Amino acid sequence: MVDATDLRDEGERLGLDELRALQGERLRASLRHAYAHVPFYRTAFDKAGVHPDDCRDLADLARFPFTTKADLRENYPYGMFAVPRERVRRIHASSGTTGRPTVVGYTENDLSLWADMVARSIRAAGGRPGDTVHVAYGYGLFTGGLGAHYGAERLGCTVVPASGGMTSRQVQLIQDLKPGIIMVTPSYMLTLLDEFERQGVDPRGTSLRVGIFGAEPWTEAMRREIEERFAIDAVDIYGLSEVIGPGVAQECVETKDGLHIWEDHFYPEIVDPLTGEVLPEGEEGELVFTSLTKEAMPVIRYRTRDLTRLLPGTARVFRRMRKVTGRSDDMVILRGVNLFPTQIEEIVLRTPGVAPHFQLRLTREGRLDALTVRAEARPDATPRDRDTAARAIAAAVKDGVGVSVAVEVVDPESLERSVGKIRRIVDLRPRG
Repeated sequence: MVDATDLRDEGERLGLDELRALQGERLRASLRHAYAHVPFYRTAFDKAGVHPDDCRDLADLARFPFTTKADLRENYPYGMFAVPRERVRRIHASSGTTGRPTVVGYTENDLSLWADMVARSIRAAGGRPGDTVHVAYGYGLFTGGLGAHYGAERLGCTVVPASGGMTSRQVQLIQDLKPGIIMVTPSYMLTLLDEFERQGVDPRGTSLRVGIFGAEPWTEAMRREIEERFAIDAVDIYGLSEVIGPGVAQECVETKDGLHIWEDHFYPEIVDPLTGEVLPEGEEGELVFTSLTKEAMPVIRYRTRDLTRLLPGTARVFRRMRKVTGRSDDMVILRGVNLFPTQIEEIVLRTPGVAPHFQLRLTREGRLDALTVRAEARPDATPRDRDTAARAIAAAVKDGVGVSVAVEVVDPESLERSVGKIRRIVDLRPRG
């Protein structure tokens, strides 16, 4: 393997003291930029009794107010922009469950930074100039496809812009074009795996050597399944459109011990999800980001709702975040028990007869909430296999999580998917 230290960019070569000094300088500039050009931030800072000049060191950031997804939606579409609209070169948006998406703008410099960070991420994952990268993230308003695309090109790779869907064609393209790297959601990678096997093609015999997976939480069990069945290195990438898109943090292929946050551009904090108090390094809580160099739409203390912990750097000087274990707004409280989809994923992955695709359906029976786990059967599963799997999943949830659930094993490829992802939670409980 090529020594990764020879390929690091200028930011990755910073010493810890240099990094902290740079962060302080960039943080103060970002706070001033937001305060001067975004009315929302001026009002929020004034209401909290803080001014950008009050931030004398990194710890002072805790005095500033949070930004939430609701704030972005309330300022739809352009209210959070800090530059004139004519300087915005691209707009992305996340899906809007309330009818309003969250809109994100990018200047030319923002787009260049984004490409640099994704290029850095692909390189940390083991990619090199000249590699062919198969991008199966969705293109369009979703940041995944275009973010991965321009980052791979920035690194000097050849890009196959496959996007999502047309699974049988994707399998053919992988066989014919022989990419070394695939960038895709982990759940869709498993869909591709099923298609390889349906076509009678050995997934371990492809040209792929690295998979860069993001856009949804995934477990170590899923990593093992993908690596064993595809004979590749599976690494995690993290990002969200409100901060910039994919490329905020990346797992290094040589360690696979969590995602190094590119904190020369994105400053992380972990806070208590209920109180908002900043937690010490190593404690699990909600991940919060402040952008340090964005022009069009700086974000100050943006609450991601993702649950993780911060740890010291290993392969890079930057701090690591553990794999996201879930989202604070995805936690299901069922009869007093806290449950996350990733807990069910680990159980489904080790259950014979079912594929690694599942969905949680919440209903109400009388005055009590009820949960049904719906898992897809493997194509070769018999009715007896399905019944055995359903009983095994129900028993494992009861033993491991401490709550009783119903289990349905449904036909292969019958669960609703969106942008390559399975919709994990369907809440059918009556409102009000």
